[in-house]
Amino acid sequence: MASTSARNSVLNCACFHLLLLLFFAENTESGRIVKTLPGYSGDLPFQLETGYITVNESELFYLFVESQGKPQQDPLLVYLIGGPGCSALNGFFFQTGPLVLNTANYSGGLPQLLNNPYSWTKSSSIIFVDAPVGTGYSYATIPEGYYTSDTESTAQIYMFLRKWLFDHQEYIENRFFIATDSYSGVIAPILAQEILEGNKAGLQPAINLEGILSGSPHINATLESNCVIPLAYHLALVSQSLYESAKNSCNGNYVDVDSSNAACLEDLEEIDACIDPINDENILDPVCAKLSPKSDGEQFRRSLRENSRNSRTRFRKFHNYWCRNFEYKLLDIWANDKSVQDALYVRRGTIEEWYRCNISLQENAYTYNIQSAVDYYRNLSANYGTQVLLYSGDHDLVVPYISTLDWMETLNLTVDYAWRPWFVEGQVAGYTLRYENYGFRMTFATLKGSGHSPTQYKPLQCYNMFERWIHYYPL
Repeated sequence: MASTSARNSVLNCACFHLLLLLFFAENTESGRIVKTLPGYSGDLPFQLETGYITVNESELFYLFVESQGKPQQDPLLVYLIGGPGCSALNGFFFQTGPLVLNTANYSGGLPQLLNNPYSWTKSSSIIFVDAPVGTGYSYATIPEGYYTSDTESTAQIYMFLRKWLFDHQEYIENRFFIATDSYSGVIAPILAQEILEGNKAGLQPAINLEGILSGSPHINATLESNCVIPLAYHLALVSQSLYESAKNSCNGNYVDVDSSNAACLEDLEEIDACIDPINDENILDPVCAKLSPKSDGEQFRRSLRENSRNSRTRFRKFHNYWCRNFEYKLLDIWANDKSVQDALYVRRGTIEEWYRCNISLQENAYTYNIQSAVDYYRNLSANYGTQVLLYSGDHDLVVPYISTLDWMETLNLTVDYAWRPWFVEGQVAGYTLRYENYGFRMTFATLKGSGHSPTQYKPLQCYNMFERWIHYYPL
């Protein structure tokens, strides 16, 4: 017969789990299935769910697309957009989601929607989240709720995931991955560490984390800013003589230059004159009309130029001048339409206006309290089950790919395979290398000819890259 202490232990454990279940049940709201969307002809050919998850004083909006392959077996991803403050719809339409906007035949009114042949949802289920609070359709129930930071936003996303999985227990056993773009690259390793520590502490539901995918990954703002000039030189935007002069006068440090270093400041001014007319998100693209005022100084660098993509001003497409901001403007029209918001089950009266990227959040409510996330990756490298894929456009001056290679080298991992080309349809898609530490693997890949957020520029190549990596095939 079991002892009294043993029976009490079992009873206490059962009570604990009952309280946990009651907590999640009271603080979780089931999502709603969306069968049609304005602008799309007929029923959606995939299962789309939208809803809100309550996290403290925040109501985080999400779109969930179930895998169009084998949802019981395919991996589950949470997809976090950059900014901070850029909407989940940005990833849904422009990066990895199942639909795209028809920009070729737009003649006014509500934009039409088309199927995306390179959607990652073909073989994975994806949760697109409007985070941090104040992004997209997410909102706070009290004014103070809009103030958050890197670490606070990460904690909110972790709680969001646990609540979402409690309400979708059929996905608890699926392999889970954190996928991020741009600024959210700094969130990825912090969130991974919280998940692993939570699992170890027995927090329920446990999350079956296997890895991280991060495009144009912001990790260390100072390092990234310092790598702009070397990459600009190698991309032939700066002359060799000017680059060598700046390297010597600035001693390789182009950030926070001493005001008494006149030679360095003069060289940097000349370099700025060369780079400033260039589209820094992709030097091959034209410079678009700004859709919002440019921020200045460090705040502008911290927001990773995302604010230049947001607007409520009029903007039209010139037939002989393609501009990516035209696509963003169409999304702005679509997402602010009341019939669209009703179809997505957006709660009326919770937001005054939808913004693709919320500049006010970036500049007034968000605290950038993680200056570098390299140590988080260093900690993860000791966890032998974690897989990491980092990918970058080789024509991106916002997060230069060489900055990612620089901090990866500081982890002192073993080279699994050295720098080599990888191919799609018989053509070089980019270059790749891989590090390992026993079971921990970190793969890096460039996308040839791509700019910031490679999934927008090279969807075919990124889809192939994702498919190979997620199924453990080499690039």
